[in-house]
Amino acid sequence: MTLMPAVSVIMAAYNGAEFLPATLATLQKQTRGDFEIIVVDDRSTDHTLDVLRSWPDPRLRVIALEQNGGPVRARNRAVAEARGRYIAGLDQDDLCLPERFARQVAYLDAHPEMVMVASATEVLDGARLLPSPHVAYTSPALLRWLIRIENPFVWSSVMVRADAARRLTPFTRPEILYAEDFDLYHRLSALGPIARIDTPLLAYRRHAGGASQRYEDIMLTSARRVLAGAYAPVLGEDADAAAALVVEHLMHRQPVPDRATLARLGDVLVRLQEAFLLEQPCEAANVRLVRWTTARRWADVARASLRSGTLTLAEALRVRPPHLGLGHAGLEELLWARLIGRARRAAGRHQTFAA
Repeated sequence: MTLMPAVSVIMAAYNGAEFLPATLATLQKQTRGDFEIIVVDDRSTDHTLDVLRSWPDPRLRVIALEQNGGPVRARNRAVAEARGRYIAGLDQDDLCLPERFARQVAYLDAHPEMVMVASATEVLDGARLLPSPHVAYTSPALLRWLIRIENPFVWSSVMVRADAARRLTPFTRPEILYAEDFDLYHRLSALGPIARIDTPLLAYRRHAGGASQRYEDIMLTSARRVLAGAYAPVLGEDADAAAALVVEHLMHRQPVPDRATLARLGDVLVRLQEAFLLEQPCEAANVRLVRWTTARRWADVARASLRSGTLTLAEALRVRPPHLGLGHAGLEELLWARLIGRARRAAGRHQTFAA
């Protein structure tokens, strides 16, 4: 009798022949081997199917779709075929570290209340391995807050309880294209706590062909839709405008154009944070973590705006919400950013005069 795998790895594949061998090789190096790999090929036009069908691992199952339907539908088909008690997300170009499955299964086994656990990640940019831009240290309470202002997870690092996944119909929603994972975390968090192991267990590959690079505009529009729905109970008719601010300046990391916009963003963060802390009572340590991280995000926007020259230091300080403060960005950093902004404006004037 065939034993059921502990983990079902699900993957949507499309024209991934270049990177698939390296991705699949990292699965063969896992220290925990009781898993299956379900790859749904979304009508690739390169040699993806040849790579998959010739791969020497009996745990790999290949499903070839007759029509291209996009990554969300392909991923949902893989979930429908999964037999494991846990479902691990993985994209065709990312690389798992050897301890990934062992660490995540052990965590979920030890914490039956958790519906999902991700991991910290590193970024593989060409031959360079870079640190992740995500927050370094987390708690379930902080993550429940962070999904309201950013996406703190990389999909390929996520492991979900299969019974929780099957309570969602569909698993990921096709109409939230390229932010379907962000939408999923919101929907899962309604079923139970979500967590992250703060040790990197995955290398996310950044390259020009990646979906987040090719379809950024669609992704940001979909993320705005997710946040507008999450904000509606708190902000009412202001929810969509608030979501637009958060997506543009916190998720997309764009500087604000003026002091009024920074003030509106600060007001939105304060209102959302206070509502969250009333709705989700936290221990004092988590309250401090939520407030500190939010302050840090606000300061990041202020600093980017100072560097770009759209804001002065006096303007940033004038609209600073009292308990957001300067976050981790000290006054010296903000002053340095201001000097960079001045230098850029001066260089721009010089080029104008030279022309």
